[in-house]
Amino acid sequence: MSAAQGRAARPLAITQGDPAGIGGEIIARLFRDAPGDLAGCFVAGELMHLRRASVAAAGEGQLALPVAVIGDPAEAFAVPPQCIPLLPTSPAHALVRWGQVDAAAGRIAAEAVTWAADAALRGEIAGLVTAPLHKEALAAAGVPFPGHTELLQARCAAHAGCPIDRMPVRMMLASDELRTVLVSIHVSLREAIEAVTREGVLQSLRIAHASLSGLLGRAPRIAVAGLNPHAGEGGLFGREEADAIAPAIAAARAEGIDASGPWAPDTVFMRARATPQRPGEFDVVLAMYHDQGLIPVKYLGVDKGVNVTLGLPLVRTSPDHGTAFDIAGTGRADPASLLAAVRMARRLAGA
Repeated sequence: MSAAQGRAARPLAITQGDPAGIGGEIIARLFRDAPGDLAGCFVAGELMHLRRASVAAAGEGQLALPVAVIGDPAEAFAVPPQCIPLLPTSPAHALVRWGQVDAAAGRIAAEAVTWAADAALRGEIAGLVTAPLHKEALAAAGVPFPGHTELLQARCAAHAGCPIDRMPVRMMLASDELRTVLVSIHVSLREAIEAVTREGVLQSLRIAHASLSGLLGRAPRIAVAGLNPHAGEGGLFGREEADAIAPAIAAARAEGIDASGPWAPDTVFMRARATPQRPGEFDVVLAMYHDQGLIPVKYLGVDKGVNVTLGLPLVRTSPDHGTAFDIAGTGRADPASLLAAVRMARRLAGA
């Protein structure tokens, strides 16, 4: 990106995530190792913890990248390489312990996400890339949402002046090899099964179709996974396929959506996977619940996957891993998935 192009574009915000986890470290690593990809990006977060993370990322005996405090997102373009632009979204705070659930850490993480969502809705930034937060810390801070997706959904609904159920969203996990979209997200398995209704599956198909049509420049080929073994085997192993999933597929096809299935969930992901040897049969798999869809993508490599929230009036991506409390502060965290999330956000935002 040239300097003139950079100044005409809107910057990307990277939220710091839980400061007791690896978010700050992988952010600092990218500003050090991939300055071209990070041009026009800035961090939304808290100063003291970002400085600590920069030191951890540098390693023993190495100079840490300095942190440049900015007051406006547009100032990110003027910050030189090998320096981390930070727009503080929380006041300076005493350091929380690495790798520990802490309400203060949950509050810092939530404040960064809330600020970035509002900035995106105001049109001040092109989108947001969210470093991992910890759901227990979020709950300890009194945040009434289990994760990023639900918090962003509520913020966007409030901005639009509509109830949350009028702002339906879905999670997509994507890599170069496989994409999956989920019918339900952070609920118990029992609740996830109850969410497999004709209306829920059809809404998921509509969201996946609309979002991926823009990304691919054409209508996506959507494979729909069954819920039960062998996709129900004609009702022998469950009725959800016949009573909910197949009717939703038929309704979607009547609307011009290229959806097929329900396919046996133990083979459909292999059929959709794209490799150097052969393209996948499908562009995306619609999975019926969280682990059904996320395990295949993560098995192919957590350094490759990107979490994308579909259905929001803003761009949001994130790495497909968590806070990694067990290695936080050691400087060993791999920033590859965060880099993939930055690149995906640029594609989605045209930034």
